[in-house]
Amino acid sequence: MSVETGRITTSIPARLDRLPWARWHWLVVIGLGTVWILDGLEVTIVGSMSDALKSSSTGLGMSGWDIGFAGAIYVAGSCLGALFFGQLTDRLGRKRLFLVTLGVYTCATVLTAFSPTPLWYFAARFLTGTGIGGEYAAINSAIDELIPARYRGRVDVAINGSYWIGAAGGALLTIPLLDPSLVDPSIGWRLAFGLGAVLALAILLVRRNVPESPRWLFIHGRDEEAERIVADVEHTVAEETGEQLDEVGDDDSITIRQRRSIGFGLIARTVITRYPRRTVLCFALFVGQAFLYNAFFFTYGDTLSTFFGVKQTGWYLAVFAASNFVGALALSPLFDRIGRVAMITATYVVSGVLLAVTGMMLGGLNATTLTLMGAIVFFVASAGASSAYLTASEVFPMETRALCIAFFYAIGTAAGGISGPLFFGWLIDRASADKDVTAIAIGYFVGAALMVLGGVAELFLGVKAEGQALESIAQPLTADDDPDEPTDENSDGPSDGQNQGHAEQQAGSVQ
Repeated sequence: MSVETGRITTSIPARLDRLPWARWHWLVVIGLGTVWILDGLEVTIVGSMSDALKSSSTGLGMSGWDIGFAGAIYVAGSCLGALFFGQLTDRLGRKRLFLVTLGVYTCATVLTAFSPTPLWYFAARFLTGTGIGGEYAAINSAIDELIPARYRGRVDVAINGSYWIGAAGGALLTIPLLDPSLVDPSIGWRLAFGLGAVLALAILLVRRNVPESPRWLFIHGRDEEAERIVADVEHTVAEETGEQLDEVGDDDSITIRQRRSIGFGLIARTVITRYPRRTVLCFALFVGQAFLYNAFFFTYGDTLSTFFGVKQTGWYLAVFAASNFVGALALSPLFDRIGRVAMITATYVVSGVLLAVTGMMLGGLNATTLTLMGAIVFFVASAGASSAYLTASEVFPMETRALCIAFFYAIGTAAGGISGPLFFGWLIDRASADKDVTAIAIGYFVGAALMVLGGVAELFLGVKAEGQALESIAQPLTADDDPDEPTDENSDGPSDGQNQGHAEQQAGSVQ
């Protein structure tokens, strides 16, 4: 249940959106965005160390299905962690939760490094996933609320793409750690997880300097604190850039009914009844990218070692990861310049088609050419997958932002991310006796179909959010002219075929 505590007319969103890019924004990017590097590190270590984990003498005696199950239970933990911490992020604030969730991740990663049995390993992977899932909700909501509107698309896509910096680093890290002439094989994989925890502690120190979201503060009755933070940010940005900041007029203000908490019932009704088209869109985007990435990448090291006899998979995975990061970085500015609908549609459909072609070519590929094809496919897919998080964080009201990210991540990933690694692990085990890599092509075709469907959903349901203030894309539930009971009327604009100006007028645009 939500209780109104007062009303405030504020220009804070417009003041944040009109800021020029400065070093202060890099603090936000580095402090918050680096969580994706940790996730990439985690997933790649597991994928690269499949042989070490399978050996009963150096690892835990795990099968190919166990490797897939470890990936699936990590994703399951991410789903539950996103839901649990996501609703706390909307209730208790962005900063409190992005510190807590990183702490959970760090402790769980240390537990993974000390795994004595597969059961312990599975449990530790589950807890690690809960921390990462909670990070997604807290981080993406905070980033969107602190980054100026005209940079939001490229920053979000590039930050989510930084996952692959961690993936490349994890792949390269495993090369010396799995070299028996350098490191005892029984402790090499444990050291890899331990180093992930050390990196997390370094990120935690930087993150402490990132402020709470002023948007969250003024809605929850802490407008004086929000004003202090924004004034400090404006002073810092003006000093760093040497620019005179533009004045913000009264017509750029928004009136908010402040509440200390927002009832879950109101949030649920808003998402389901006011934004049904956006709900379908986000589900389609998350299912497609979750199946594609979790199925392919969680088991790629196993695929290379099982069918092509690769002993050191780290080099291959590093090349694959580098193409993903370069793709996200290179394509990210186009999400602001060309627009969300065109770019998301293109990246999903093109990567899906390319993946289907790769599946048809499997019989004629070797480890090198398969990695090359994967690099081409995921150069495009990486930006598309990142845009799913961008979409969920933009198109719903501020009071629901973290929970919506968590909800769609959890539902989409549960449908695609848990089933994918299990499905691929089963395909690999079934085909391993004959060493016939073409037997896993069906997994490629399923992933391709889901990506194409996601692209089609974006084409018809996508929201033109580029350059728009968050409050223009989706009016806050607590806006003064917003009814207590959300309705369906005019709820899904602006989309590819809808009137952008109407949505801004309806929201009381703060741009």
